[in-house]
Amino acid sequence: MNIKLDENLGSLRVATLLRLAGHDVATVREQGLISTPDEELIDICRSENRCFATIDRGFGNRLKYRPSNYTGIIIICLPPRPTFEAYRIVTETLIAGLEVADVNGKLWIIRQGTIQEYQDIGVEEKDK
Repeated sequence: MNIKLDENLGSLRVATLLRLAGHDVATVREQGLISTPDEELIDICRSENRCFATIDRGFGNRLKYRPSNYTGIIIICLPPRPTFEAYRIVTETLIAGLEVADVNGKLWIIRQGTIQEYQDIGVEEKDK
């Protein structure tokens, strides 16, 4: 999967774990896109055919960011003061989810060990 990590999630450890799992990972930091407005950043992801992973819950607004318009939106939920272990668990959850399901056109919200999957408003939703 082609993934772009937002600046708030673009730590080396997350990128490394995803790359070791065989994913093509770009980060906002590596591409010099820090402080790029949200609408522009998500459009860049669409043009690069990358799903977007972030901790910014604003991207969960399915009226503003219709999942079907994108390669995928992934929101990672972390505790207020995340530890390395917290990052590891959510990253491994993401990797496991990508092995069995396609995020294209969907919104995934990942919490420790679980993925909630959403599509556009009015389309069936499910838990993984």
